[in-house]
Amino acid sequence: MDPFMIFWVFMIGILIGFLVGITIIYRKVAIPLKMERKELEEKKRSMASLYGKITEQFAPFMKYYPYDARRFRFIGSPIDGIQFEDDKIIFVEFKSANSKLSQEQKKIKKLVEDKKVEWMSFEIKWE
Repeated sequence: MDPFMIFWVFMIGILIGFLVGITIIYRKVAIPLKMERKELEEKKRSMASLYGKITEQFAPFMKYYPYDARRFRFIGSPIDGIQFEDDKIIFVEFKSANSKLSQEQKKIKKLVEDKKVEWMSFEIKWE
């Protein structure tokens, strides 16, 4: 057989072996690492959410909260709570880090800013 042909068969064999090796390594190493990374990111988001929920429970008692914490009432969702003052009522949403208002919270904020807030008394009748 021609030495030149043997060389090319050898080179093609090495190339195919290299590609097969890369594929095996990718399947055995890279894919599990990607899955592990995804799981860690999900846990991180979950922990950040939990941290936010815990923090918002203590926020009215923090040093820089501008109102009397005893006059704050938690709602939880879609806004964190309501602060009752002698001359006004304030809807409060606590945010930490880079969190932003949700679409629903933005809608509520706009309704409050547009003064589309009402009072309703509901009479309970026992029959």
